[in-house]
Amino acid sequence: MELFDQEEDTGERVLPPLAERIRPRILEDFVGQEHLVGKGRVLYDAIQKDRIFSMIFWGDPGVGKTTLARIIAAQSKSDIYSLSAVSSGVKELREIIRKAGINRKSRGRRTILFIDEVHHFNKSQQDALLSSVEDGTVIFIGSTTENPSFEIIPPLLSRCRVLRFEPLGEENLLRILDNALKRDVVLTKKRISFARGVKGVLIRLSGEDARVLLNILELAVDMAATSPDGVLQIDREILENAALRRTEVYDKKGDYHYDTISAFIKSLRGSDPDGAIYWLARMLEAGEDPKFIARRMIILASEDIGNADPQALILATSCFQAVERVGMPEARIVLSQTAAYLASCPKSNAAYVAICEASEDVRKAPPEPVPLHLRNPVTGLMRGMGYGRGYKYAHDYEEGFAHQENLPPKLKDRIYYRPKDIGEEKKIKERLEKFWKKRRK
Repeated sequence: MELFDQEEDTGERVLPPLAERIRPRILEDFVGQEHLVGKGRVLYDAIQKDRIFSMIFWGDPGVGKTTLARIIAAQSKSDIYSLSAVSSGVKELREIIRKAGINRKSRGRRTILFIDEVHHFNKSQQDALLSSVEDGTVIFIGSTTENPSFEIIPPLLSRCRVLRFEPLGEENLLRILDNALKRDVVLTKKRISFARGVKGVLIRLSGEDARVLLNILELAVDMAATSPDGVLQIDREILENAALRRTEVYDKKGDYHYDTISAFIKSLRGSDPDGAIYWLARMLEAGEDPKFIARRMIILASEDIGNADPQALILATSCFQAVERVGMPEARIVLSQTAAYLASCPKSNAAYVAICEASEDVRKAPPEPVPLHLRNPVTGLMRGMGYGRGYKYAHDYEEGFAHQENLPPKLKDRIYYRPKDIGEEKKIKERLEKFWKKRRK
């Protein structure tokens, strides 16, 4: 991997972005994560003693996961191969493992395999790593923004150490900002002045993501006007404009994330497959986890479609399983098919309303005792106390229905589930009205 060297730059070639230009190359320049890289801490000792192990970096974007993986490779004198789990598959994995095996046998050279956003790998892709991690052919370093306990298969998780990356915080972000102003080959040639309090604004706009911070700074410098004495004046307005003009960032904690998933769900609920698929594409192009989208469709299938089309829940659940097994980019086809179907289904929230109303009754009053005829008489003592007495076994009656009260006496004839005259639920409504004429008249 080629690393940019500021001192050798002649200004005759296109420079990498600021975030890449000032990326730390050695551990001493790394900012943040003191609980991992401070003296005596786990990664500091592993690097100093050259005892590198397979690990998973778990943390938010822009907190140093990729940078630290590169530093580990450089300081341990290892070859490093980098893959993005979003765009790579088993074929690329096997080729890297093959090369790593050759290097290990012929040169005694250690290979680090760094996989960014490893949670996007499906089970079979993660399985492909197991033997090479187990026998040491590769030292695996994976980065993820998702909880590894849910996204990484247990056999791979057991072969790695999970290291939690903390948010950088204002103090560390200010250090990164000052380092950029003092060390960058481009910024050091400019006279830059920040209005009072503007550095704090920049940190807030970054969302605690160092890469976003540096991207905004770089664009703001390009946008800033030069004063008569040659000083670039950066104020709040310039920073806010720079933040708006930069490539749209899909922050999984931010408003854009929640606004977009909300638009997607509302389009499904509103029976608009075109709108739903558009917002689905927006999320996928921005890097959203496809399993997150599939989970939300499972919820919608019950909450907003329910028994109007019981197949919706089956399809949504199958969609999640397929996405988990197939992975991106093909998973987008499965998600699109399911979204189109769910959007086109008849809608009913009757089951959702039913559990909400029942839960409200449970919360606002002391629990009612279970009626004796519904209790199971497993002992003679219980039978003597009346357990099960008068219970009517439904299958002994015509149409498999026996009219008996199944609610506590204080809630007698209470109705929670009110099916609609829509889709399959219309048949359910007719059946219930036939059996429960008095309650549902």
